[in-house]
Amino acid sequence: MNTDSPLFPPLLRGEAVKPGVDPFAKAISRAVAGVDSGSIFYSEAIDCLKAALVLAPEGNLTEAMQAVYVAQIGLAESLGALAPPEVPIHFVWPDRIKVNGALCGRVRFAAETTEADSNPNWLVIGIDVPFLNTRTEPGATPDQTTLHDEGCGEVTPMALLESWSKHTLLWLTYYINSGFERVHNEWRPRCDTLGHDTEYPLSGTLVGLDEHGHMLIRQGGMTQTLSLIDYAEPA
Repeated sequence: MNTDSPLFPPLLRGEAVKPGVDPFAKAISRAVAGVDSGSIFYSEAIDCLKAALVLAPEGNLTEAMQAVYVAQIGLAESLGALAPPEVPIHFVWPDRIKVNGALCGRVRFAAETTEADSNPNWLVIGIDVPFLNTRTEPGATPDQTTLHDEGCGEVTPMALLESWSKHTLLWLTYYINSGFERVHNEWRPRCDTLGHDTEYPLSGTLVGLDEHGHMLIRQGGMTQTLSLIDYAEPA
């Protein structure tokens, strides 16, 4: 257990959850109860970082989901600031994170509604990043990794949480002031599967995002639109 409480930037506040409690589930229950936007719930475990941020979107759900990309950029920039400079950070749409070419955690999200045109009172975005391998033998899952396995042994979960909160708040400010285009331009080069054939989440070629944040995937001669809404977790 980490005895050092993380420091959060203005407008954000943190609350540690009890051992064994999922911060993402806690954030949803507190969001339903009306907790303030900017609340972060987190675990103090040392083998992983599990945290969730509650937001109060002003637009409809389609617009609100664009904040998921903001949180991904915040995580990538945080890892980039704390990890050795040679360690690359990428995304796999819609929710996975890659460190040095292997899967290393995910982003989670849920909202009050699943209707694209409805205005949700709350949106919860969570991150789940493994620091230590506590489940399998080293090398048993070459497509998955942990931060310590990738040379980030000096990075702690609480340091990453602090950094994520700061970078995410900064990019939320950019998003509010400049719109989704700036977020899109920053996110696009970090998407590991963009422009390539993929089997996840569907078979096809990932073409890119449209102006709403929907993924375009080409299957044969047809292009299909995928929304983050369809990959949100149930509230």
